[in-house]
Amino acid sequence: MKLDAKSIATRKQELLKRKEELLQQLSVDAVKVTEDDYDAKFPDFGDKDDENAAEVAVFEKNLSMEKTLEVSLFNVNKALKKIEAGNYGTCEKCSAPINPKRLEAFPSATTCMTCKRKVL
Repeated sequence: MKLDAKSIATRKQELLKRKEELLQQLSVDAVKVTEDDYDAKFPDFGDKDDENAAEVAVFEKNLSMEKTLEVSLFNVNKALKKIEAGNYGTCEKCSAPINPKRLEAFPSATTCMTCKRKVL
């Protein structure tokens, strides 16, 4: 089942909104290094042992969050490029159309559910 132009336009708006949300979250927890690369911020709570331990704990959380947000941003950008190239909604593994319901739930999906299940 191929996506119609209206569905693609709707998914594009959702992806653009998600991109802005991700960029906003990254600006809070990380510092931009390059266009697609961010480094988690290392907090400075002071020089006492308990403050240093808290810094490390917060940094570890920020680092994990930064990696998750970067992957999400990469996938959103990839989906937006596919829209521009005219091949959005096609499975990267088998070239079959991705179910529109899957794209509605997860607009940056790159594979159909059959191929996704094979990976899991």
